[in-house]
Amino acid sequence: MALTVAVTGPTGEIGGPLIDALEASEAVGAVRGMARRPFDPAAAGWRKATYQRGDILDRGHLAALFEGADVAVHLAFAIFGDREETRRINLDGSRNVFEAAVEAGVGRLVYASSVAAYGFHPDNPQPLTEETAAIGSSSFYYSAQKAELEEALDEILAGSELEAYVFRPCVVAGPRAPMLIEQTVAAARLGDPAPRLRRQVLERIPLLRPVLPDAGVPLQLVHHDDVAAALAAAVEGRGEPGAYNLAAGGEITIADIARALGWRSVRVPRPALGVGTAVAGRLAFVSPQLEWATALTTPVIMDTAKARRELGWEPRFDAAETLLQTAVSARERGLLD
Repeated sequence: MALTVAVTGPTGEIGGPLIDALEASEAVGAVRGMARRPFDPAAAGWRKATYQRGDILDRGHLAALFEGADVAVHLAFAIFGDREETRRINLDGSRNVFEAAVEAGVGRLVYASSVAAYGFHPDNPQPLTEETAAIGSSSFYYSAQKAELEEALDEILAGSELEAYVFRPCVVAGPRAPMLIEQTVAAARLGDPAPRLRRQVLERIPLLRPVLPDAGVPLQLVHHDDVAAALAAAVEGRGEPGAYNLAAGGEITIADIARALGWRSVRVPRPALGVGTAVAGRLAFVSPQLEWATALTTPVIMDTAKARRELGWEPRFDAAETLLQTAVSARERGLLD
């Protein structure tokens, strides 16, 4: 019998590509999506998908979404905002999702966590495997919340028959996932008193284009379509329930991002970058971009052999191609203007 799949956050950077993948899956008969903003699934060309407005903080909305569903996919998550706001949405809301899925008798849960759940610790093994403890970093709210939620999921599912797949993707990028570029641009322009005038000057004097400090810390990327393929495999029940790392082949650095944007980079010692991001961490209340900058001082490289072996997952795009597509799309959308 074809699966009925209920998805929170179907319109986001991962949600849209996932619904596309589920639309193409012969194992999926119907998809229900729920998010807070208005959205027309027909406008996206979706035929199997229906959509309802709702909030994961409302248990009634979740009960209606999950009723009769075979699989629940939880993607709704607030990435930016203050600690209290994100904690309410991310922790309280996600607990609601997990508990509502159990109460509705859903058979399988697919949850998008993050590499950030591991935390940014110098003594973490490299590369990280799924056996590494996901303990988060207390100084980085997104990381701490992702780790706390994985622990909460284990507690809520204890004694239930619900099977859970937990995915830990690295930075998600691609034409439909501009956050990498948006946050790089925002961080570079943070505090600029005259951004429009400065952009005009930068266009005429290339040497004054933004300069990004590069300590040579390797970064992994993964294309949104490849994340969607992994989640779709879990929806279909491939592989065993459990945690899975997701990252494309190859690595990039801040210098690679700068080149893709037509900017410049300057090599700095890693300790110097550490001092700067430590200050940024103490000033994170000024802008969420500053807190994200604290994640750039420690390599967090994951091994993805488990996903390839158990799910049959083979990413179509490596890190370099993913970055190129992201930068080209950002330029076409005017994000660099």
